Amino acid sequence: MKDLKHLIFFEDLLLEANNKLIQQARQEGKICVAYTCENTPEPLLNLEGTFSARLRAPRTGSIDVATYYLTSFLCEYSRALLERAIEGGFNFADCIVTPDGCSMMNRCVENMELLHTMGKDNDRFFFEYMEIPMKSDDNGLNLYKLQCENHILKPLKEHYGIDVSDAAIRKAVAEHNRVCELIRAIGEFRKGPQPRITGYEFCVFNLATYVAPHYLLVDMLEETLEELKTREPDEKSPFRARVVVVGSEVDDTDFIKLIEESGAYVCADRYCYGSLPGRDPIVLTDDEDALTQICRQYMQRGQCPRYMNTEKMLGRRQYVADLAKEYGADGIIYQQMKFCDPWAYEKMLGSHILREDYGYPVLAVDRPYAIAGSGQMRTRVQAFVESIEIKKIQGGASNG
Repeated sequence: MKDLKHLIFFEDLLLEANNKLIQQARQEGKICVAYTCENTPEPLLNLEGTFSARLRAPRTGSIDVATYYLTSFLCEYSRALLERAIEGGFNFADCIVTPDGCSMMNRCVENMELLHTMGKDNDRFFFEYMEIPMKSDDNGLNLYKLQCENHILKPLKEHYGIDVSDAAIRKAVAEHNRVCELIRAIGEFRKGPQPRITGYEFCVFNLATYVAPHYLLVDMLEETLEELKTREPDEKSPFRARVVVVGSEVDDTDFIKLIEESGAYVCADRYCYGSLPGRDPIVLTDDEDALTQICRQYMQRGQCPRYMNTEKMLGRRQYVADLAKEYGADGIIYQQMKFCDPWAYEKMLGSHILREDYGYPVLAVDRPYAIAGSGQMRTRVQAFVESIEIKKIQGGASNG
């Protein structure tokens, strides 16, 4: 397929945590609000005068120093973030907000604070820790809203004078929704037998919307969407199967590239940092304050295994099955970063249920944070693709 105009620029953005668009926004006087988890309502971090940057550690090497503080039993994502913070790689942030989506991330950010890794030259810098509900119900909603008020809105107003009124939040939601609409529209081109965008290309564009200021990306995303409308797909697809990738944190585009180089087209992304449901627009009405509606929608649509009520647990597997059907997937790759406890349990149950109850071929794997050179993972994906092909040849039962 013809190269997309802005792909290289977006790829370059992902090479550094402190990318050129973050630098540009800070030079314009914007406040950078760093965060670490999908359970942090993104529009609240993108009010007038602020922009969000979800932390990642691209091109991670040794994480020995962070392992000394966190032990080797914590996931490599949390250790990679702490290592990068100790190196001074997150000094562009003006504050950081982290929810207790898991205890590992809490320990990571607590050590960032204890080791004085961030905010050394900024008297207004603050660390905030949110408590996230474990059940999606009215009590959970009240907790969620209170935590957002106390740990996002109040500190931003007190430390930086940010307008946190209902009108300001609604404006931020409208701007957030524009990015979501563009990403979802781009993602629609993954459907059908001849997709006009690869899973890797989509991953690059989507990931950039989490780690760079939205207002500096919109024009390029709009151009990319227009390009795709007339982009001619390859006459012969290089892929032999279509898969949904599901599971824990993925901010490594090389992982998606590895899967596709092994013959599996990544047609949908249900993982932390993914677009499903992370890039679902937020629908607001005038019947209720914006903050309550944002928290309710984040809580109800969230697919994080932190939510443990039965309805949410069953819903997570149904959501994956629905995605596989909608995007025409032949199989599902359930991935979990090593030592990620919440997704370890979810992967074990989800992979079994989707295989036995929904009839989908499932590959369940655990992986390191940086995976580009993993021959073992490449071999497993290749074998999975071959198993799907054999099932098709033998006339296996239809999926769904």
